Amino acid sequence: MSVLRSRHLCAVAAAVVLGITGTAGSASAQDAPAGLREVMFVGNNWDGTADVIKSSGDFAKIGRINVIPDKEERLAAINANPIAWVYFMAIRNGVGEGHDQFVDDMYSTPDGKSMVVSRPSFADVVSIDIATGKINWRFAVSGYRSDHMAVSPDGTRVAVSASTGNTVHVLDIKSGKQVGSFPTGDKPHENIFSGDGKYIWNMAIGDVNTSLDAPWLDWTKGDRKITVVDATTFKQVKVIDMRERLNAIGLTDYSDAVRPAVFSPDESKLYFQVSFFNGFFEYEVATDKITRTKTLPKNPATSEDRTTWVNDSRHHGLSMSPDGTKLCVAGTMDDYATVVNRATLQEGPLVTASKPYWATVSGDGKSCVVSESGSDQVTAIDFATGRKTVSVPVGDHPQRVRLAHVPEGWTGPSAG
Repeated sequence: MSVLRSRHLCAVAAAVVLGITGTAGSASAQDAPAGLREVMFVGNNWDGTADVIKSSGDFAKIGRINVIPDKEERLAAINANPIAWVYFMAIRNGVGEGHDQFVDDMYSTPDGKSMVVSRPSFADVVSIDIATGKINWRFAVSGYRSDHMAVSPDGTRVAVSASTGNTVHVLDIKSGKQVGSFPTGDKPHENIFSGDGKYIWNMAIGDVNTSLDAPWLDWTKGDRKITVVDATTFKQVKVIDMRERLNAIGLTDYSDAVRPAVFSPDESKLYFQVSFFNGFFEYEVATDKITRTKTLPKNPATSEDRTTWVNDSRHHGLSMSPDGTKLCVAGTMDDYATVVNRATLQEGPLVTASKPYWATVSGDGKSCVVSESGSDQVTAIDFATGRKTVSVPVGDHPQRVRLAHVPEGWTGPSAG
């Protein structure tokens, strides 16, 4: 199984947008490369660790990796730079809810020997040898915070959002050398490679840490847009402003900050969440229009004071079953996750979850796996029934969950 299954990429969508011909097959299950085992990486953001668990079945824990082995060195460098220190503290007290953000996103290298991690508080990306726990390379992003990443279909490149630099860096995953970069809107967030690797889609979410959260103040949140670039030249080929598309269907009070997003298997439709909204939208690439809106139930216990919602999220986490029939939604501030029938948009049971922050597809494609950042566990929900099957304890404040590979027999870094 490729590490890419969890992202349902968008080659056909890019082809339609850009007026090119040809199609790309949807992601499908594959055997792990010889000598490697498919797993899931779970990033424990406040811990500075990543748990490695089974990719399906009982999702049992296999090992743990310290992603901040250079913590003292990095803190010393930050303390010596007044501006870097101000941003470090701002991240702790803002985005981090009083905690440092040590791991946002993770992928494995094609040989399964290393984990590549974005570390927001340290404004960098590092490659960690999973046998020794030592750092192979470090790349400092522009500005003062790194965020979501994406790996190319062939596994050789990784794209990382530099939140305060309004830039996406694309790195060689083996060497850490930058192969290109491109400008984005304010606060770049999610990245998606097209299935053929020719394009990168970036979603900029704007300023999500201000208290100016009333709908009439939405204009203060900055320049939010989807930027599509050529993944070879890094030249901009398309910009999509969801403000115009939302206004066209009368939703002028809805935020246009696109959060997690997933493409349909034929990659003609994009499903996406936005700030403050308990639901998601369907966007048809060929017509460049929002075609359907799904509003999900509100939890009566959730405060209606939007300023209390973490980083402007109400729902944050979206994945799709490999056959494209079901969507899985993390209702972050409403403390539930649910599986939604893609044809009818009817939700299934609301599975109680504590601040679920992400949704990924299991290695066998049968389950949606959500990170419960409020209870420090990951929970699997069966796509067929919409019901919880198992929860597994992990570290402090799990967020991103990604399919990956490690060597057969690996159980953690060696001591010393």
